[in-house]
Amino acid sequence: MDNQKSSFQPSFIERIAIFIFQFINKFVSWFKLPGILGALNLAAIRIELRGHNLHDGYASTSAQGNAHDEPMDDERYLNARHSSGKFNSLECPLMGSAGMRFGRNFPRKDCPKPTVKELWTPNPRLVSERFMARKPGGFIPATTLNLLAAAWIQFQTHDWFNHELNDESFTVPLPAGDQWSDDRMQIPQTKPDATLDPSDVECPGYKNLNTSWWDGSQIYGSSEAVTSNLRSRHPDGKLMVTEGGIEGFLPRDKDGNPLAGFNNNWWIGMEILHSLFALEHNSLCDMFRESYPKWTGDEIFDKARLVNCALMAKIHTVEWTTAILAHPALQIGMNANWWGLAGETLTKLAGRISKRSEIISGIPGSGVDHDGIPYSLTEEFVSVYRMHSLIPDNIAFFNAKEGKHQTTIPVADMTFKNAQKPLAQGLSFADIFYSFGINFPGAITNNNYPDFLRDLTSPDGLHRDMGTVDILRDRERGVPRYCDFRRMLRMRVPMTFEELTGGNKALAKELSEVYEGNVETVDTLVGSHSEPVIPGFGFSETAFRIFIVMASRRLKSDRFIAGQWNADTYTKEGLHWVQHSTMKDVLIRHFPELKETLKKSKNVFAPWMQMDESKKYQGLETTVFKPA
Repeated sequence: MDNQKSSFQPSFIERIAIFIFQFINKFVSWFKLPGILGALNLAAIRIELRGHNLHDGYASTSAQGNAHDEPMDDERYLNARHSSGKFNSLECPLMGSAGMRFGRNFPRKDCPKPTVKELWTPNPRLVSERFMARKPGGFIPATTLNLLAAAWIQFQTHDWFNHELNDESFTVPLPAGDQWSDDRMQIPQTKPDATLDPSDVECPGYKNLNTSWWDGSQIYGSSEAVTSNLRSRHPDGKLMVTEGGIEGFLPRDKDGNPLAGFNNNWWIGMEILHSLFALEHNSLCDMFRESYPKWTGDEIFDKARLVNCALMAKIHTVEWTTAILAHPALQIGMNANWWGLAGETLTKLAGRISKRSEIISGIPGSGVDHDGIPYSLTEEFVSVYRMHSLIPDNIAFFNAKEGKHQTTIPVADMTFKNAQKPLAQGLSFADIFYSFGINFPGAITNNNYPDFLRDLTSPDGLHRDMGTVDILRDRERGVPRYCDFRRMLRMRVPMTFEELTGGNKALAKELSEVYEGNVETVDTLVGSHSEPVIPGFGFSETAFRIFIVMASRRLKSDRFIAGQWNADTYTKEGLHWVQHSTMKDVLIRHFPELKETLKKSKNVFAPWMQMDESKKYQGLETTVFKPA
């Protein structure tokens, strides 16, 4: 028995739209159509993907639990998120909770466990060396974004997924002449879930240790025990932050690790965003305490968490996504995901003008729909969010008041326990946010992987090349290679390396050498980095096809976004906070010294306006935004 396929069936009108746009796309790609027509084309593509590219990680829905076997002992969670993710679905209480399997975007029979030859061919370390390593002075900037956009996506993925690892390790065979400093490279294997069905032998299932919901688990944790430890001991519903000294600093454990819901892979980018939204939570607590003085600490905490999570989901949907996918059709489509075609202004004034239509009034409040398959995040979704190339090698820091350059620090020196280094050197959170606003991230393309991540020793003593890890993980978990990946998304499949690279003969030649002349064996990550990019896009269309079906699903399946989007659950003050706050508002609320700089910023994830002193900086020309 294979995993369950979505039972979603498009309506008659939707089938007609799919047919019409399939015909149009034979002659004109969706991204070459006028904005609104392109957005409608994307809507048809998304409907088609819902029917073909949603598959459960289990052979039976019984794995999702039922209300009888998983009773809700505390009715508090009817209107509040449970930290483990349980009870988001009242019918299937385990759906999307911590410890449940990742789903798939393709049938599991097409995502089998690799043979030994498939796992190691071509050598993943060789692939990393040839297609990931930054050449000396070869940092490639993404000039339409700022470094805050890079930090944001890691901040979000830490909320969404975290595979369980095994005690056993792979020993990576090093290519001849490799300069790796150790005699070997060991990488822990992903731990397969228990065999619950014969299909699990051919294609093992893997557990997500985080919740799959948009519930801020990176801040609050994925269990009630962790959440309890992160809360202030005062009866105000707040999270713990330090008082005095560095403002709003996250407290540390006895080993110097930050106390957060998810503190792996920590660096200064995580430090500032975790701190920011811990402060945002506490500001919400102050607002609710003033509005509802008789509430208990739990009541305040629950409402603050609901609002904080919804605000992050909104920021990601209508701000981050429209920055990294700066195409007219996406501007229309992503804003419509939240506000509907009715638009932001009308929705803020009148609320939902259509009770159920997500097209007219957006997904929040439109009603929960799992598209005919139990909700989960997928292995392919994890794969397309491998975006380590966004991280630069160095960050130039500036004063947020005058804009004067203060120092430039290698990112490698601001990782793990050293993430506080800029703060310890006298920089403020406002200084760091301003600096992130005017620094470029790296472009998501070949040969743009940060050097320090390809020679990384983590606090557990593990020394590895993360480029090698990225390639190995996709193969290990059965993510199809590039051509099959596109084939199963019903996309055009390249017949030659030159066709894959859009005519880049030098890159085609190098790909052919490493992949021994067989374009069918190109890894999905490498192929996605090699294909021509749609104008305005920060990543490949191949990756985007997974994104387009999963982005709306994360909203539409969530009871607290698509379902109970009302004042009874959020309060009228809470709904107003979400709908009338942007990332700019959040930053200014906590760091008012950024107000003048941000007043002309339309999107906080695009390069910020620089002060005159910053414009004088002549350091890392490719890293810091230089105005025309």
